[in-house]
Amino acid sequence: MQKAFKMKLFPGMEEEYEYRHNQLWPEMKEMIHAYGGKNYSIFLDRETNVLYGYIEIENEELWRKGADTEINRKWWDYMADIMETNEDNSPVSVDLKQVFHLD
Repeated sequence: MQKAFKMKLFPGMEEEYEYRHNQLWPEMKEMIHAYGGKNYSIFLDRETNVLYGYIEIENEELWRKGADTEINRKWWDYMADIMETNEDNSPVSVDLKQVFHLD
């Protein structure tokens, strides 16, 4: 199953966001895979600071369970100072509707 979504960085945080993801904690990588995620990419629109994420997941229910893990919540707290977040520090994320796919 393919999933795409968008999030937003605070102005001037592009390099820091990229740096933190280039140093992604091994525990986060393990959690992503354990909860069915693979082939994960995030793209930045530099004009708007909008991030576009793409991930392939096994199923939506399993993927959602990963949000409640300790390591995921720690990651959200770590990233909260550079991007738009909800009250629980989860990123403000909007799912995108797939309108075309070609293998």
